[in-house]
Amino acid sequence: MVAAARRLVNPPHIAHIGRMKTIARVETTVVDYEIVGSFRFFAGPAGRARRSTVVVNVTSDDGRVGWGQCVPSPTWSYETVDSVKTTIDRYLAPAIVGRDLDDTEGIWRAMHRAIAPSFSTGQPICKAGIDLALTDLTLASRGLSVAQSWGRGSSESIRMSWTIDVRDPDELDEQVDEAERRGYRDFNLKVGADPRWDVDLCRRLRAIRPDAFVWADANGGYDLDTALDVVRSMADLGIAALEQPVPANRLSWYGRLCARRTLPILMDEAIVSVVDLEEFHRLGLLDGVAMKVSRCGGLSESRRILDYVERAGLLFFASGLTDPDLSLAASLHLFAAYGLERPAALNGPQFLAGSILEDPIRIEGDRALVPSGAGLGVRVDARRLEGRSGVP
Repeated sequence: MVAAARRLVNPPHIAHIGRMKTIARVETTVVDYEIVGSFRFFAGPAGRARRSTVVVNVTSDDGRVGWGQCVPSPTWSYETVDSVKTTIDRYLAPAIVGRDLDDTEGIWRAMHRAIAPSFSTGQPICKAGIDLALTDLTLASRGLSVAQSWGRGSSESIRMSWTIDVRDPDELDEQVDEAERRGYRDFNLKVGADPRWDVDLCRRLRAIRPDAFVWADANGGYDLDTALDVVRSMADLGIAALEQPVPANRLSWYGRLCARRTLPILMDEAIVSVVDLEEFHRLGLLDGVAMKVSRCGGLSESRRILDYVERAGLLFFASGLTDPDLSLAASLHLFAAYGLERPAALNGPQFLAGSILEDPIRIEGDRALVPSGAGLGVRVDARRLEGRSGVP
C-alpha cells in the first residue's frame, strides 16, 4: 500500500516578472514499495519489508507539475525517509519557492545554502528528488526529452544485470535459475562480508555461467590487505571490476589498489559530485565510476560527472539504489543518453513490486525500456499516490 504523508509549502506572495515562470509550491509524499525476495539492504520485521521513498512534486505558477523521487536507505547512507521529508518540507522547499524555474544554478545555490555541504554535497539523495522534479517540469513544458535537452542521442532500452546477494551455494543456484527464467544473462555480485565465500561465489558463478558479464560490489566491506588478496583472485576468475572494495574515506587504500593494476577499481559512495571525481582521478584512486543518479543529487550533477568520465576516458558502470518509478526513469534516461555499454545493476525491477505510474516502466527480459516523451517521460497516477488505491 502507499503510505502518504504530505506537507504543502505555499508562500503568501510570489513575484511575477514578465513571462518568467517560478516555483509556486513543493509537495512531498512518502511512498512504500513491497520487497520481493531477500535483499540485505531492506531487511525488516517478518512480513513488513518495504522500500520507502519520498515522491516530490513541484508546481509552477502557471499550474504545470513536475515529479521526482528520493530513494534513501539508512543501511546504505545517513539519509532516511524522515530526514529527507523534513529537510524538503522545512528547508529546501522554502528556499526555492518563488525562484525562476530556468535558473538551475540559482536554485542549487539556494539549496546548498539551506543544507550546506560537508565533505561533498549535503544530503544528495534528498536533493535528487527536487532536481528530478524540476527537470521533469522544465523539459515537459518545452516538449523535450532529457537526451534532447542535452543535445545527445538515446538508446531505446538499457540492459540490466541480476543482483546476487546470497550466503549459501544452493541459494546461488536458485538465483541463477530465477535470473534465467526472467531473461537475465549477466550478474552483479554483492560481496564484502566474507572474502573466502566471496571468491568461492565468483568461482561457482563462473562455472555455471562462464560467458556472463560479472562484476562485484563490496560496499566498502574489506580492509586493504583483504582487498589486495580478493582482487587478485577475482581477476583470475574474469570478474570485470570491483566496486567500492574498501571504505570511501580510505583514500590511500584506493591508491594502493589502483597502483597494482590487478583489476579495475570502481568508486561508488565516494563520488557524489564532479569535484570529487576530478580530485580522486588526479590522485590515481580509481579506474572508473559506478554511476548512481540518486546518489549524486539528480540528473544535473550526474551529467557533469559523465561528461568528465568521457573526457578522461574512465570506465563507466551503472547502478542504482533499488530505484522504483521516477528515480528509475531518470537513471534510464541518463544511461541511454551516455551510451552505456555494460549491463546496469538497476535492481528495482528485481526486488520491488508495484508502481505509482499510469503506465509502469516496461521490462522485457533483461531490458528496461527508456520512457519516451518529454520530461522524464512518465506520468504519476494520482489515485495510487494518494492511497485511494494500493500500489498494485
